[in-house]
Amino acid sequence: MGSKIIHDEKLVEEIASHYEAILRLIGEDPEREGLRKTPVRAAKAILDVTSGYKSDPMAVARQAVFEHDGSQMVIVKDIEFYSTCEHHILPFFGKISVGYIPDGKIIGLSKLARIVDNFSKRLQVQERLTSQVCHLLEEAMPTKGVMVACEGEHLCMKMRGVEKQDSSTVTYDYCGLFCEDASLRDEFIRMIGK
Repeated sequence: MGSKIIHDEKLVEEIASHYEAILRLIGEDPEREGLRKTPVRAAKAILDVTSGYKSDPMAVARQAVFEHDGSQMVIVKDIEFYSTCEHHILPFFGKISVGYIPDGKIIGLSKLARIVDNFSKRLQVQERLTSQVCHLLEEAMPTKGVMVACEGEHLCMKMRGVEKQDSSTVTYDYCGLFCEDASLRDEFIRMIGK
């Protein structure tokens, strides 16, 4: 993703009107100097952080699948992500590591990061994000197995609610040989340093 997003101005205006109403409802004056442009900025921001709805992760994945004879594990670790909690509309962020065992095909490494971006730029929960990345790769190309690890920090736990500043959440999902062989799961976890 990373490129500048062009927004539909009518949509921006409509969303901005809702942000203006929210500002009034919480006791702010949207006409004061510091807030005059906030509704439009907030509208563009929410469209940016949910831009994953506008792209097809399977199409992204299938753009760069190549023949490969090897059968050893391929890992891309610490892919940073930023997402938005669907329960509180607050950010969560962290790193995702993806491993797979090729079965005659490999995927371009940058596509793994693009797939993570695609799913993370939606209203999300970390558990679903982890699963979506794993199972999309399982579908996108032949593999003997896929494993995904995600570690995230959730502002809905840090700045509201329980307010636990040092908390993080780790989720895993896996399929294929990773389900059958605990030593493969252990190898993946060891290789990503968790």
